[in-house]
Amino acid sequence: MSAEEPGRRNVERKAEHLLQVRGLSTHFFTPDGVVQAVDDVTFDVGYGETLGLVGESGCGKSVTALSIARLVPDPPGRIVAGQILFDGIDILKLDDDEVRKLRGKEIGFIFQDPLTSLNPTLTIGYQIAESIREHMGLPQKAARDRVVELLSKVGIPRAKDRLNDYPFQFSGGMRQRVMIAIALSCDPKLILADEPTTALDVTIQAQILELIQTLSSEFHTAVLMITHDLGIAAGMCHRVNVMYAGRIVETGTVDELFERPQMPYAWGLLDSLPRIDDVRGDRLRTIEGMPPLLIRPAEACRFNPRCIYARDVCREKEPSLTSRGTDTHMARCWGTEPGGWIS
Repeated sequence: MSAEEPGRRNVERKAEHLLQVRGLSTHFFTPDGVVQAVDDVTFDVGYGETLGLVGESGCGKSVTALSIARLVPDPPGRIVAGQILFDGIDILKLDDDEVRKLRGKEIGFIFQDPLTSLNPTLTIGYQIAESIREHMGLPQKAARDRVVELLSKVGIPRAKDRLNDYPFQFSGGMRQRVMIAIALSCDPKLILADEPTTALDVTIQAQILELIQTLSSEFHTAVLMITHDLGIAAGMCHRVNVMYAGRIVETGTVDELFERPQMPYAWGLLDSLPRIDDVRGDRLRTIEGMPPLLIRPAEACRFNPRCIYARDVCREKEPSLTSRGTDTHMARCWGTEPGGWIS
């Protein structure tokens, strides 16, 4: 996807990729021990690209996004290793003031729960305008006009009349639209969308996803789409990273991942989805067992206790993330490597 396509914002490229995450490790220091929530994670997000980050709850998806935005609560959390390059800038080397200037202006964040993310004591108009005044330096009248424009763009009816309303006066879907307006308020280059359709009914989910897709295309904004819903990843993303127990266990284009998954965990996720050709009355398939505790994880394949294909080598040594036939498709599994035992 080119930054110079007609009708799209011309994004100046300062690096090969907009976002480059290298060896990211984020740990939480608790009385019971150190929780390795994100452990040696590496990936890229291209200019204008939508990358999916999928997996079960607790696999490290949200902590990865919070780490990129430097929003991990300290204590107990801390980024202990790695590098996060955004448009050629190492975010981890910036001080707090420099990060605040970057966050909101260049990086937008759509949180899971808009009801708890929006301040209940401040009007919607004030909360959207706050970021605009801070990062764009617009006077009050221009900032107000910008807020009305944003609310209209995200589908809030009678936008001008809703500026003085409070979050409780909006439905869940409308609050999520307000969160999207805040994320887009300063035309960021990257949006971190953390489960943006949580707790919404399917009709509103579809509207929100279509809105994010349309605005991303219009503004040529890159999106890191965090979701546990593989259907959303299939419809929204160019590439997908599958996370398990704090690590990326498979990565590839949407076609590669959905047509030729290489990691048994990815097979399980796909197999648990309802299918239109299933026999009526059949039970949905599940992945047996629970994800491992991330306090002192074993030096082995982290999925092996739940994997029906596990062999001795899986319990003794952790596989590397290696190529599966193309430069873009990689998986972390002994059995699916060339010469492995899974056909």
